[in-house]
Amino acid sequence: MNYVTSNQNVSIPCMLYGTAWKKERTADLVALALQSGFRGIDTACQPKHYEEALVGEGCERFYAKGGKREELYLQTKFTPYDGQDPLRMPYDPHASLEEQIITSCEMSKQNLKTRYLDSLLLHSPLFPYNNLLKAWNVFESLFEEGEVRQIGISNCYDLSLLQTFYEHVRIKPSVVQNRFYADVHYDKTLRSWANERGIIYQSFWTLSANPHILHSPPMKEIMNIYGKSAEQIFYRYVIQKGIVPLNGTTSALHMKEDLTIFEFLLDEKDVERIDALL
Repeated sequence: MNYVTSNQNVSIPCMLYGTAWKKERTADLVALALQSGFRGIDTACQPKHYEEALVGEGCERFYAKGGKREELYLQTKFTPYDGQDPLRMPYDPHASLEEQIITSCEMSKQNLKTRYLDSLLLHSPLFPYNNLLKAWNVFESLFEEGEVRQIGISNCYDLSLLQTFYEHVRIKPSVVQNRFYADVHYDKTLRSWANERGIIYQSFWTLSANPHILHSPPMKEIMNIYGKSAEQIFYRYVIQKGIVPLNGTTSALHMKEDLTIFEFLLDEKDVERIDALL
């Protein structure tokens, strides 16, 4: 596994295993991912889409086989009320925003069976803007208290909002995690801005949102050159562009195949051919 380093000097694996929508299979799939060679796990304290406690169970199986906590990068999210299932709330919806975040963080540590989190993301910006700053202030406190090693934000596609936010906060975001798709022009301008500040851009829906790229004639030609699948080529491409993709495969074979992308590099001319498809 290759790593990148954030502006908080945190090493992040160049590909993370995503645990959304895995339901009762979560523990088995996390254990399989770690056995296959993944060392970064992305989850959320959002029972609507994640079984975070089962992520922790999968990690425990890794430890039982000799793995160490410090070998793993564990990233989770605080999900605001609007993104939660009212029937499966991980915190008191009537509590203050500050209390909700603190409770969510403690719940995540309990679920993941860890004393600290490597990364805590705000699952989406909060509005009005003052609520975003209020939430981030709690994130900053958790960072300063050593509860989390870095903090970031997800689903933030408005560069002007991100820039204003960046200027107003004391502890700068280390991660921006967004859907990688054409509707936002693949965040090209946002990614460039983030890269200049040591903010790691993480992508989700990297494959599922881009079938037109995976099945394009140029991609088929590049596949033939390298003897790799379209999925392997595209993952290799985004990593060479400085992006950390989430990989949510449930296939043991695909896990192993996808991790072989660290064994080759795309020629610059082939990177440019894929650039032209975005």
